[in-house]
Parts: sequence; structure tokens; C-alpha cells
Amino acid sequence: MGQSEAKIALATPDEAGLLALCQRMIQLQSYTGAEGDLAQELQKTMLALGYDRAWIDDFGNVIGEIRGVSVGPAILFDGHMDTVDVSDAEDWTVPPFAGIIKDGRIYGRGASDMKCALAAMICGVASLAACRDQLAGSVFVSGTVCEETFEGLGLSKVVDAIKPDFVVIGEASALNLKRGQRGRAEIVVTTSGKAAHSSNPAVGKNAVYMMLELVSAIRALPVLQEAFLGEGILELTDIVSAPYPGASVVPHKCRVTFDRRLLVGETEESVLAPLKQCVQDLKRRDPQFEAEIEIAEASQVCHTGAVMAGKRFFPAWVLAESHPLVAGALAATRRAGLAPEVTKYSFCTNGSYSAGIAGIPTIGFGPGAEDGAHVVNESIEISQVTQAALGYQAIAAQFLTK
Repeated sequence: MGQSEAKIALATPDEAGLLALCQRMIQLQSYTGAEGDLAQELQKTMLALGYDRAWIDDFGNVIGEIRGVSVGPAILFDGHMDTVDVSDAEDWTVPPFAGIIKDGRIYGRGASDMKCALAAMICGVASLAACRDQLAGSVFVSGTVCEETFEGLGLSKVVDAIKPDFVVIGEASALNLKRGQRGRAEIVVTTSGKAAHSSNPAVGKNAVYMMLELVSAIRALPVLQEAFLGEGILELTDIVSAPYPGASVVPHKCRVTFDRRLLVGETEESVLAPLKQCVQDLKRRDPQFEAEIEIAEASQVCHTGAVMAGKRFFPAWVLAESHPLVAGALAATRRAGLAPEVTKYSFCTNGSYSAGIAGIPTIGFGPGAEDGAHVVNESIEISQVTQAALGYQAIAAQFLTK
């Protein structure tokens, strides 16, 4: 339906039911790889709310569908079920898994990132089940797994199954519309030296000293910039030598990890090329200089026992402000009484797959502040959660009304 006016009258979200779902979700601890109980709860909730079907796939994603009576587009609303660990519970002033409501906010791990947004999606579009005869196409809601470790990999399984025409990512946006984000790559750099007794270091080659030279050269590289997304930041995030601990031993290996924020169009090859050039420059000065640079690879066991694996390279993406998805979502949310700005995410999301790899038009829209994730006393403003539910309903109606 695009930018024309939706015909379906929007229903006021059931705030009590929505908040009860938020609390249940927070109370079900769902660290990455352990989202099973939450997935079952969401499947049960979707069916109780009148979804045509809801299922849990082989990787543990939960997917629900409300299907119109006519053929039309498929729009997918996605939120991840997993959260980061609570390793600092002693610093919290509220129990991290109680879902306490006070002072107009709901508290707990995952409240902002991003269980309440996912609850708003599930409840927000549920009202469309009562007007299937006015819908052309399908609205899907997915609760995806393992986003905290592999942005987009869980979503890729959902996309493969339902092949959506549009995707809405529910990460926190303060109810603004996000039309792009920088991507993310983890780059592993390893220097190889020669072990020796530290009382006689001249017979060895210290891999840490080699790494210090290489890191210095890498830090001197120019930082790429793009007008909308900003800087392609490169930041060192860890360093380890081998052997470790290395008492009386000159280390023969040293490994560092860099976090690289990606801009649109960057590839694995283009990102690694300047770093590899630094190695070649050092090798010309010292023929014994040895270093390897590669994109990190890892695997994750899902709660179903399935294993997801891949490179930690998650592309950037930008959707034109004039695109029908952006313009239509903006019109729909404004008609629902919201006042979003069109901006960008500062962090990486599942959109790295849907938009960055699969090329599906994608936007972000969610409740909560972008800096509210992974913090002590994580919380979200209840009024934003209820407004988000209305916004999700409005966006779905905009594109599925006959």
C-alpha cells in the first residue's frame, strides 16, 4: 500500500497485557544460547493472541504470522530474545530478573535490549488478527536467537524461511525511525616471533614487541568517513601473548583483536587491505617480521542444539530517505500520533543481514534510549513501550491494507 492512507482503524494497545508480557519475558532469563523457555512462552502467547500460526525453527527462533485473506507483501518485525549476562548483580538496586515496575518504568535485564520492544511487536500487531479480511499479505514477528554474539545470523534463518519484502528491526531508537547503521567486523591480528629464555632475549624474537610496532602502524592509518554514518572506527579491544603466563619466557605469539565499524560498501578485502599493507611495510624493514590478519570466526550452540557459525563481519546499510518503506512508516507513525525523526543507529543490529547482506528494505523503530542497553539497573519507559506497540501496528497496517 506504500504511502497512501491506511484504511484500518488502529486499536489502542492493551497496556496491562503488554506489561504483563514484558514482565514474563524479563523473568525468563535468556542469555545467548539459552533462549528456549522464552521462545516457548512467546509461541504460546502468539497463538493465544490469535496469530494464524507460530513455530520455533531448528535454530530456536520463534516466528508468528497473521495472514490476510488476499495476496500481498510480507512484512517482518524482528527482535532478539537473547541478552548479555548479568555479571554485576551486586551493583543493581533492583533484582535483574524480577521485571519490577516503578516510577513509570519497567526494570530488568533485557528491558531495553530488547524484550519490551519484542513484546510491543507481538501485542501491537495482534489486533490485525481481528481484521484479516482487510489485509493483503502477511505480518510476521520473529524473536531471534544469538544476536548478542552474531548480529544477523539468527535472523538469516528466519529470512530464508519466510522471504519478507520489508523488515522492521525493533532495537531501541527512542521511537525514531532508523534508516541505516554502521556495520561491525572483528579483526584478529597475530604476530609470530621466537621463544627464548628471558635472561637471554637476543636469541629469541619477542612477538609482543612486534605487535607494538604493528599496532602503532595500524593506529596511524587514516580513518574513513561517510557523511551520514560517520567514522569507520578501528579500536583495539584485547591483547594476549603466548605463552601466558610467560614467566622467564620471551613470548613467541601475540594476538590482538580490533573492532572495526564498517561503512556502506566495505568488504572483507577492502577492510583488511590497509592492515596487511602495514605488515608488508614492516616486513621490508625486517624480513623476519611475521604477522597474520584475518576476520574472526566463531560458532554458537543454540538452545536447540543446532550450531551457528560464521565470520564476524556484519555489513553496514543505508536505505534512502525517499524509499517507500521509510516514507510509508513515517506517515503511518505520524498518523498514530507519534513524532519520529529519521536518523541512524550508532550500533550494529540484525539489519546487517536483512539489509546489508540480503538487500531487503529495512528500517529500525523501537522504544527506549540507544544507550540503555547492557547497563546496571537496565530499564525502559513504559509510555514508550505502549507507543511502540501502536507504531508497529500502524506500520503493518500501512503496508498490508487492501
